Amino acid sequence: MGDADSKLDHENHLLLDQTLLRLPTELLRKNFRSAHFELEKDATHVKNALKESATASMSGRVTQDDLLRNLDSMIARMRGVKRKLTTFAEEEEKLHRQEQARVYYLNELYSMHTVDDVKYDAWSRIRLDRLIIDYLLRRGYNESARALAKEKGIGALVDLDIFDQMSRIRKSILNQSVTEALAWCAAGDNKKELRKMDSNLEFMLRFQQYIELVRDRTTKPEDVLAHARRFLFPYRDTYHREVLQACGMLALPPGLSDAVDSYADLWSPARWEMLADLFTSTFNALLALPSAPLLHVALSSGLSALKTPACHSTTHPGGASAAAPPSHSTSLSLAASVCPICSTELNELARGVPYANHSKSHVEPDLFMLPNGRAYGRARLDEYARKAGLPEGHVKDLRTGDLYSTLSLKKVYIT
Repeated sequence: MGDADSKLDHENHLLLDQTLLRLPTELLRKNFRSAHFELEKDATHVKNALKESATASMSGRVTQDDLLRNLDSMIARMRGVKRKLTTFAEEEEKLHRQEQARVYYLNELYSMHTVDDVKYDAWSRIRLDRLIIDYLLRRGYNESARALAKEKGIGALVDLDIFDQMSRIRKSILNQSVTEALAWCAAGDNKKELRKMDSNLEFMLRFQQYIELVRDRTTKPEDVLAHARRFLFPYRDTYHREVLQACGMLALPPGLSDAVDSYADLWSPARWEMLADLFTSTFNALLALPSAPLLHVALSSGLSALKTPACHSTTHPGGASAAAPPSHSTSLSLAASVCPICSTELNELARGVPYANHSKSHVEPDLFMLPNGRAYGRARLDEYARKAGLPEGHVKDLRTGDLYSTLSLKKVYIT
């Protein structure tokens, strides 16, 4: 029985590590597509220029000096292509090294067969460090995450550069600038991928640009209209409400439109927080990253295995919330009866996770229900009453500490 309990389930372990290989693969794909796009664009330009130069040379419409200048221009452009491809090749090599390190790390797990293996402890420690670094990166503590990764020597197992980019753009949005976010939307094949996802990120960023133009009363009306015609009106069928609001904002300056509910939200500083959250969710979706920190995912699975309906009861007859952890004095005397989910530290974190799936129920014998709806075995109630020195004929709730007469107890039968 002990060997079965300590047997290592490799597949379940790897459920949490899917992004470890998925992200480098996604980045390799994007890198290849970007390199292909740059090559095709410049190659097409050079081919057309070469064809035009050859045609003009055959017809005698250009001088020899003009022809040489055209050739020099094409050579300079192809040298630029070579520099770009060199950068893409270096990025690809870096991603391959990163992927190789991650494959080696995951392959180590398959050399272990039980959790009692000495190597498993070291492997798990690296995994915990990875989860902590992922949490720090998602919360914006990039320097701390980078220092921890360097100290532990696991830089190839974490995505520092990707989260650096996300954090930098998110901060620029919170600083009321959409320039970097718009540049990211247009970079490489992001624009095409965002269109496939039906993402509204770029439109909302352009809409915010429009709002700021209207807010700045020094902006010329023709500039505001030009921005709307170029970036907003083409999407009037998809974002009908926002385009109508954009039109109405021209007639209602910030001072007057604040009184109108449908326009007050547009001038609110909270829109920048909304845009930052929208960018973060879009960034994660584009790169197939989980929306929550992996540390929370790991904790949630462990909490779910322990959670029962009693851990988050709504109210009991006394009127107080049963979800609240027991008082300090009660928790000291009832330490053995308080589960981790009911603790102050984990109670709120576990509120959103599902209950444990128990195929078998375990119920105390000779069950009695207290007036507050909680049920305990009679032997346990009597033993606690004796240890607590309660008056004869009285028992105390092991969770809440409420005192009840034994006459108010009701026998419970399991059917």
